[in-house]
Amino acid sequence: MIKVLNLYAGIGGNRKLWKDVEVTAIENNPDIAKIYQDFFPNDKMVIGDAHEYLLKHFKEFDFIWSSPPCPSHSRIRKNLAVGRYQNEPIYPDMKLYEEILLLQHYFKGKFVVENVKSFYEPLIKPQETNTHFFWTNFPISNIKEKSREHNSNINKLQKRKGFDLTKYNIGIEKKLLLRNCVESELALSIFEMAFHKPQLTLSEVTK
Repeated sequence: MIKVLNLYAGIGGNRKLWKDVEVTAIENNPDIAKIYQDFFPNDKMVIGDAHEYLLKHFKEFDFIWSSPPCPSHSRIRKNLAVGRYQNEPIYPDMKLYEEILLLQHYFKGKFVVENVKSFYEPLIKPQETNTHFFWTNFPISNIKEKSREHNSNINKLQKRKGFDLTKYNIGIEKKLLLRNCVESELALSIFEMAFHKPQLTLSEVTK
């Protein structure tokens, strides 16, 4: 059984299709953690700071997936701040690179750190799809990335992502939760490459 650490877990988009795994999920929002636990009752859920948990526990796992918050790095937020002045400029959150460097130099298992394409040249070279950067210690290739359908209504997004949030009455925009999900098929492909089907380079991305 592969021991997996799923950081910044959200409602579990990346975790949805993984099989034969023992997962510890870290999420700092109790309402979101409850939804994750409902969908994945056999996973261990820790409500807390994913960044701190990683530092203290990374040696305990075979595979680590981290999806740190992306707004401070995103092109969209930066364009809004510079072009339309809807957002104040903010410092990019360098915890992203702290985690990459920690995993690159200290972790003995396989890892993925995922984030949106940044408005700046990445400080550490990633592999990439048409929308996201991936920092890994194994090569990925031939990734088929479907359209994320971010502009769809919530019913279409629930069907697209495979999560029915109808019963949840939470103070969080459900559409945002769904949009924040890592695509399940993409996460499965990358997970399988880590252990079963390594390739040479990331050479093909399709919508």
